[in-house]
Parts: sequence; C-alpha cells; structure tokens
Amino acid sequence: MLSKKQTIEALDVIANMYPNAECELTHSNPFELLIAVVLSAQCTDVLVNKVTPHLFDKYNQPEDYLAVPLEELEEDIRSIGLFRSKAKNIKKLSQALLEHYNGNVPKERDELVKLAGVGRKTANVVTSVAFGVPAIAVDTHVERVSKRLAICRWKDNVREVEETLMKKIPENRWSDSHHQLIFFGRYHCKAQVPQCETCPLLDRCREGKKRMKVQMKK
Repeated sequence: MLSKKQTIEALDVIANMYPNAECELTHSNPFELLIAVVLSAQCTDVLVNKVTPHLFDKYNQPEDYLAVPLEELEEDIRSIGLFRSKAKNIKKLSQALLEHYNGNVPKERDELVKLAGVGRKTANVVTSVAFGVPAIAVDTHVERVSKRLAICRWKDNVREVEETLMKKIPENRWSDSHHQLIFFGRYHCKAQVPQCETCPLLDRCREGKKRMKVQMKK
C-alpha cells in the first residue's frame, strides 16, 4: 500500500486536477442537503438534481413532508431509484427531527445516523458540507480510487477504507480530499473506462499499469 507520504503526494496531484471540487447536490440549507443525500443513495447526483428543484419548492421544512400522504411524496420522487423506501425514510426522519431536534438537522454524526435512511456516509457528507466538520464520506468513487491507487487494501470494507484515509490524510484536508477523490473517480478514474492513458498518477498506480499492459497486448 501507499505510505502516508505517498498518499499525500497522490492527493496533491488530484487536488491540482480538481482544486474546486465540491458537493454537486443542489441545496440551500442543511435540511435540503440531508434530503438530497438520502435521495442520492444508489442514484446519481445528476438525477437527484433534476428532482429536487420541484421538491424543495413544495417542501421547505419537516412539517411539509408530514403534511402529505405517502403516496403523494412517492409520486414526487418516482424517477429516483428506490423511491418507495426513500419516501418512507423521509417521512420518518422528518418526524424524528421534529420530535427530537426541534425541526433542525443535528450537527453530530452520532445523532444523524439515528435518522431513517441515514448511514455513516450520508452523515459524514452532512456534517462536512453543511457544518464544516472535517469528515471523509466513502462513496463508490472514493472507495474505487482508494483501492486502485493502493491507498488501502482491496479487501477493506467501506469503514476500513474511511479509517485508513483518516490515518493517512491530515484532518484539515479530510473534507477537500473527499470531494477531490469523488471528482477524480467520477470524471477521470471511472469505473468502466478509466482514463489511464492520460492519468498523471499512472506511474504509481498498479491497477492502471495492468490495464495499460492488457490494452497494449490487444
């Protein structure tokens, strides 16, 4: 695996490629971000951003989601994958916010994960983006890039990937590195067609070198 020093060097390269990387989910407050991230599970940010403008015009606060029948909310988010379970979770988390947090989104990750539909990744995104708390949210892009670059091990689960990244990256870079790794994975080191031939990290990427050797043999 890459050492801490090598990891930071690789991240410096990625940071130069995507210096302005940030959350691409459209939102204007912590509650909208929370809803958007819940909707984004197993779904692209692009699709979520097509749904949320109408959704956020209609629903401004937890009370609004509780004021309509479940079937109406399902219809509002029907184009989103898993829309039925997500609609139920939005209803449940809205109720919990009113009952336990005065209608406000909690800042603490341990409180966020108590909400329906909110896992560790979602909680990390909300605490980092909405409240500026350093965090690394491991989504499919972060996990893939971290394993391809050998920052962590292939057999590591998502929690282990997060813990390894937290050990190797300075805390004051956690949030920025999280977004930069996402952009690198989303736009360059793609799942199916990674751009290895133009990658500035190819010389230190074992997976990239393997792919290039296979292409050269064809």
